[in-house]
Amino acid sequence: MTTEKSKLVIKNIGLLLTGKIEAPIADGDCVIAIDGRISAFGYARDLDTDGADTVVDAKGITLAPGLIDSHVHPVVGDYTPRQQQLHWIDSTLHGGVTTMISAGEVHMPGRPKDIVGLKAMAIAAQRWYENFRPSGMKVLAGAPVIEHGMEEHDFKELADAGVKYLGEVGLGTVKDGKTANQMVSWARKYGIQSTIHTGGPSIPGSGLIDADMVLETGTDVVGHINGGHSALPDDQIICLCEGCKQALEIVHNGNERAALLTLNTARELGKLDQVILGTDGPAGSGVQPLGILRMVAMLSSLGNVDAATAFCFANGNTARQRDLDVGLLEVGYSADFVLMDQAQHAPGKNLLESVQLGNLPGVGMTIIDGIVRSSRSRNTPPATTLPEVVPSV
Repeated sequence: MTTEKSKLVIKNIGLLLTGKIEAPIADGDCVIAIDGRISAFGYARDLDTDGADTVVDAKGITLAPGLIDSHVHPVVGDYTPRQQQLHWIDSTLHGGVTTMISAGEVHMPGRPKDIVGLKAMAIAAQRWYENFRPSGMKVLAGAPVIEHGMEEHDFKELADAGVKYLGEVGLGTVKDGKTANQMVSWARKYGIQSTIHTGGPSIPGSGLIDADMVLETGTDVVGHINGGHSALPDDQIICLCEGCKQALEIVHNGNERAALLTLNTARELGKLDQVILGTDGPAGSGVQPLGILRMVAMLSSLGNVDAATAFCFANGNTARQRDLDVGLLEVGYSADFVLMDQAQHAPGKNLLESVQLGNLPGVGMTIIDGIVRSSRSRNTPPATTLPEVVPSV
């Protein structure tokens, strides 16, 4: 007995971005996905485009792997009590983001801090978003904040239940590097990645996390190295860039000057592959559906980075640092894409030049697991040209 397979063909692509910082642009005008995974890409004349269930005519615009927000704070539900803002996840999809990673469900009203309760909430959050998938978005949630009293078996239980991330170290009762390092080591043993809060306090109960504690704790991600919201002094940011082999996460809710310092330092050290992007929203500064795109444009225009490379900070770098099967134009990876074009009347000769001049692109379509999830964005400036789904020939 054979099982029918779904086939997506995206043709007439003008520019293929790969997410790979070593080669951010690929030759080709066509991408094919079968059962939600990339099966081939290149020139349509060389590919088997027959028998497609869905055909997207890109009409000469740009395709990139879906963007990844490496730092969000969701709660159990498609809302955030802190902002009373409904449908923020759907709005973020309209900003080209197809995957979000939780840095802790810290804004959940009545968030439990006892060991049994925090484990239960993390597992519930992980299950909620795995099953719900609001607007098709991949929300990798269920990130418990470590608290005093946690032991190795707690991390094993969390991992066995499907939890893959810790919430920001420093937002709970564990404030010293030695204790945090022990718990981070237990988490890593069972395949759970960790992120640390970096900089001044952000929410009640949090505190200053300086470079010494970040280095001593040894998490997998240096969370908002440019502050969330208040950044560390310049010398400490430079110290972290020099001393860390982990991901250096720049966020929209942080200090823009510190973001540029991080970028410039990482470039001088040959560490641009460690730079990843997040929004750190929803938070006190609000919800930023276009936060990742704005970071790409800001870092490219003010940080003297070509736009194709800057997009890698927003997808491929994060995919590699986080060990994900999204964010790269690679056979076998999830068929998650954003189709974009230069915004109408924006300066620049093409999309990349326009972004490098600091302008947002217009998002024309998002695709997740080979399924069209949104068409023309309601949040970005209107794209010059829009892709469309066309009949299969």
